[in-house]
Parts: sequence; C-alpha cells; structure tokens
Amino acid sequence: MKALQALRSTEWLLIGYFCYVALLSATRLPVLVLFLAASLVAVLAYGESHGNREFFSVARDWVPLALTVVAYREMDWFTPLAMDHHLEFQWIKWDRSLLRHWGLHGALLHSYLEFCYLLVYAVGPSTVAVFYLEHRRKRVNQALLLYLLGTLLAYALFPYFPSQPPRTLFGDSDLPNVMTALREFNLWIVNGVGIHSSVFPSAHVSSAFSAAWALLLYLPERKRYGWGMLIYASSVSVATVYGRYHYAVDALAGLGVSVIAAGIVLLAADER
Repeated sequence: MKALQALRSTEWLLIGYFCYVALLSATRLPVLVLFLAASLVAVLAYGESHGNREFFSVARDWVPLALTVVAYREMDWFTPLAMDHHLEFQWIKWDRSLLRHWGLHGALLHSYLEFCYLLVYAVGPSTVAVFYLEHRRKRVNQALLLYLLGTLLAYALFPYFPSQPPRTLFGDSDLPNVMTALREFNLWIVNGVGIHSSVFPSAHVSSAFSAAWALLLYLPERKRYGWGMLIYASSVSVATVYGRYHYAVDALAGLGVSVIAAGIVLLAADER
C-alpha cells in the first residue's frame, strides 16, 4: 500500500492508460499488461523506499519510456478487420491541395526530413537526458508527465479513427520522387514494427511538440533546448506529411493534442 502511495504522477498516468485500454478491449491480454505494468512500477517504488534508493530512483526516470513502447504496441489490437476509408478519402483531398504548393525538391532536403522522422524515437530519452546533463534531475518527473500525456493522449484516440497512411492506401501517387537510404530505413521500421489501427492523430508530432513544451516550461533557464526541440517538432510535422506517413490533418491534430496536454498539466499545477 505504501508503494502505491509513493507512485509518481508519470506512473499513475501509465496505470490509468493501461486501465483505459483494458476497459476498451474485449480481450484479457490488456488486463495482464495492466497487472504487469502496475506491478513493475510498484516494485520500483518499493525498491526506492527500502533498497538502493539511487538505483531505483534513476530507474523510475527511464522505465516509463519503455512502458510507452508497450502502450503503443497495444493499439495494434484495435486494428479493424475492414475499413471503409471514408476519413482518408477526405483527408487526401486536403493533402493534394497542400502538396501542390510545397514544391520541395532535392535529395538533401528529403534526407533531412527523413532524418527528423527517424529521430522521433529518441525524443523521450533525449528529453530526460537533457535534465540530467543540466543537473536538473528533480524536474524529470514533471517534464516526463507532459511528454507522456501528449503521447498517450494521441494513442488513446487511435481506436476511434481507424485509418491507413497515405503511402499505403494511395500507392505512389503522392510520394516524394526521391528514394534515400534514410527513407528506406524509415519504411522498414514503420512497415515492420509499426501499428496498423490508425494514423490520427500523429503521435510523432504530438510527442515531439510535447517534449518542446516540457523543455520550455521546466528548463526555462536553458531555453535553447526548448526552442531547438520546437524547431525540430515543426520539421517532424512537415516530414510526416511530405513523406506520406501521415495526412496533414494528423499532424495538426498531433499539435493540438500536445497543446491540450500542456494545458492540462498547467491547470493541474495551478490547482495545487
């Protein structure tokens, strides 16, 4: 009981998310995931209180990031057997109108955008690492809460917007005309380990912007990190649409989710 009382806000958020998935799903596997995740965070909290305090405390900074991967993979359980694609056929109209005016050319620019897309997987660990680097580890939980909330909120919406990415549903009609090694690698990742339930909203975009807000809010004395992440998140937004990993509306919704997450965290802090 004391271990549960000692849980961090990030750990409660993850437990709440896994509870949500267990309630939404008609199978037993999410219940098992919930039990294992809750047990893990409880053991870590207990270990920090009764064992090697430093080891378990540091572990609790990083384990939530690993559990976020589990949270992402769970969303594949909600992939419908058939989709009518009514959402995608509307979204592609907006995209084609937008893409006509972008006119991005050159292998170097393509490589930059693909590299930005690839680096999203390191945003969470990099954000935590920045606080360690700047000797502000006490703020990790606050920053991680905003990052996780922005990421998990996007995941939580997937079951309500079943959809396929434009690169698969619409073939080669709107794809970039340059194939780089980075793009091939990104396609290998998304085709191999990506989920297939939904692309709305873009969790790549929501997580990158959430990390930017977290750095700006909780590391104000080192704003270069926050502004740098904000520029990077904007590049990710372009990369997701131009690379046809997402529709433009997915990227906009991802930005909106990150803003909502930041608002929730700030409102909760004001009420304390």
